[in-house]
Amino acid sequence: MQTLTELNETFAIPGALVFESCHGDLLCAHITTEACTATIYLHGAHIAHWQPIAESPVLFLSKESLFAEDKAIRGGVPVIFPWFGPRTAFGPDARTDGPMHGFARTQVWEVAFAAISGQDLHLTLTLGPTPISRGYGYDNFRVAYEIIFGCDLTMRFSVANQSDKPLHFEEALHTYLHVKNVEDISISGLVGAEFLDKVEDFKRKRQLEEVLHLTGPTDRLYLNTAATVTVDDPGFNRQLITSKKGSKTAVVWNPWSEGAAKLADLGDDEWEGMVCIETVNANENALTLHPGEAHTMESKITLIKQEDASA
Repeated sequence: MQTLTELNETFAIPGALVFESCHGDLLCAHITTEACTATIYLHGAHIAHWQPIAESPVLFLSKESLFAEDKAIRGGVPVIFPWFGPRTAFGPDARTDGPMHGFARTQVWEVAFAAISGQDLHLTLTLGPTPISRGYGYDNFRVAYEIIFGCDLTMRFSVANQSDKPLHFEEALHTYLHVKNVEDISISGLVGAEFLDKVEDFKRKRQLEEVLHLTGPTDRLYLNTAATVTVDDPGFNRQLITSKKGSKTAVVWNPWSEGAAKLADLGDDEWEGMVCIETVNANENALTLHPGEAHTMESKITLIKQEDASA
């Protein structure tokens, strides 16, 4: 594992990128550019903060989040790999063991590259086999996670199969967006898409509304869609647009008050200030890579400021 001294000697950029110990022994990187500020933890390759200059934070981070080596961080952009939700049995070596949402979000990733280009900071983290991943049967893979921090937030998640057998996996960038009040937002881009409604025992439905308004617990897994999703947030006078490549699944999630009360790492009223718009490949859109193949999934968040209606 890279030490704090090694990270700063090799990758730090004066005035733009510095590595520190955060919340005890967790290593993180603080990023400051002309365009934004950001924080990413090596624990889970977890982006905890991204804020364009003169804007409110774009990512929600719970005040109750557990910053511990064996726990995922609540908020920001958790990395989900190599399964989404509980591990589902498949193939000749079918297994159902392992933590919820895979092992990647609680592993320590390595920094492989850092550079400034114009107003953007480019950072790449990597993950390979570890004793934990091998214990779950994943011993011949490589993941590279390239993030571009700037006026936009671009995340590219690449998986390579280095074995002589097919690699079957699911993946997600479980993005928590910060909104003023979730009851006032509107979500567009998913009209006509089929989804599995987890709130109703995974019943398969089709979204008929042009614009989605959340009125209660929501957990929808949209299938076979590459759509760009726009969150219109009148409280912050802005739109948050999530576009993607290499992804055929999307998730819209908010636990509402009922669900928040069951989560130890989410404040009882924090659900009001967040909505998850996730870039995913899961369920029937899960991926299989043959030996030597690789796949890249990209998610890009763009903020568009709206004119103040009171002006």
